[in-house]
Amino acid sequence: MESSLELSNSLGSVSSLLTRCRIFKVLVIGDSGVGKTCLTHRLCAGAFPSRVEATIGVDFRERLLDIDGEKIKLQLWDTAGQERFRKSMVQHYYRNVHAVLFIYDVTCPTSFNDLAAWVEECRQNSIGQEIPRFLVGNKSDLRDRNRADGQVSQERAMSFAKTHSMMFFETSAKNPPNKHVNGRRGDGQALYQQDNVEDIVIAVGAKLKRQKKVLAANAPAYSGSFKVPNKKRPEKELWTCC
Repeated sequence: MESSLELSNSLGSVSSLLTRCRIFKVLVIGDSGVGKTCLTHRLCAGAFPSRVEATIGVDFRERLLDIDGEKIKLQLWDTAGQERFRKSMVQHYYRNVHAVLFIYDVTCPTSFNDLAAWVEECRQNSIGQEIPRFLVGNKSDLRDRNRADGQVSQERAMSFAKTHSMMFFETSAKNPPNKHVNGRRGDGQALYQQDNVEDIVIAVGAKLKRQKKVLAANAPAYSGSFKVPNKKRPEKELWTCC
C-alpha cells in the first residue's frame, strides 16, 4: 500500500513539474484614454470589449503562451492613466516587473509627448534598462494617411523607440490588421507599419522567455481588479477607448 502511495505521489510531483509554467508580470502604462484596457483585453481574450469603464487602480489579465515548446504566462497589469486613480499605488505597480508596454494614441500627439514622463516614472521606481520595453501606438484604424497634422508619425515613434531601446509596434485593439505590414505609403515618403495584436504578444513572450528573472512558478496568480481605497468612491467614467 505504501509503495502505491509513494508511486502516486511521485507521479503527481512529476505531473506538477510538467504543467508548471513561468509567470511574468507585464506593466501596461500610458495616458488615460489611449486604449490600454481594450488592448489588454484583445491581447488576452482575443476580442474587443463592447463596453469599457475608466480603470480605477489596476486590472489584471492573463495570457498563456507556448513559446518554442515552453509554456509561459503573461500577467498584464492594466494601470489607471489618471493621476487621481493611481498616485497612491505607484510603488505597488512597479514591484517585480519583468516588462513594460508603453501605450499611446496615434491620433493624440499629447499622449505621445507624455511618454517621456512615463519613462521617467519607470526610472524613479527602479525599472532599469535590463527590463524589456515595448512601444505600442494604438488606434491605427483611426489614422488618416492623407494628413500629417494632429497625428503621431511613425518616424517620430520609431526614433523615440530607438532612443529608449524599445521594440516598436503600431496596431488597433478594435480593428487589428490580419497580418504584419511593413513598407512605405503610396507617396513613397512616410513609413507605414501595421502589426497584428498577436505579433505583439508573441514578441513580448519570446523576449521574456530569455529572461532569467522570473516570478516563482507557484506564485499566486492574480485576476480581477485592485481598487484604490477611498472613503468616497468616485463615479465611473464611461468612454470608448478605441
